[in-house]
Amino acid sequence: MIKNIATLLIVISIPAVLFAGILQTGRYGALESEVRQLNTEQHEVIAENKKLISGITVLSTPERIEKIAVEDLAMRKAKPEEIMRIELKRGELGG
Repeated sequence: MIKNIATLLIVISIPAVLFAGILQTGRYGALESEVRQLNTEQHEVIAENKKLISGITVLSTPERIEKIAVEDLAMRKAKPEEIMRIELKRGELGG
């Protein structure tokens, strides 16, 4: 009787273990696909960041900023006589 129960458990456990292996394989495949997709997305984001950094570099050149200030905003460099320097010493202004 005990031999029959042990045999039955072994017979039932073999397909159960095989089925569990198949499930794990499916989950592994899904996770592997997700990792590939995330890696692709990461590379795209890195490339976009490089483009944006390049754009910032171009847009922040002093020559470009000066051109916009002069041509679009009608600004000019201050003349030396228009510049007033203020020097505060420690203790002044209640500090």
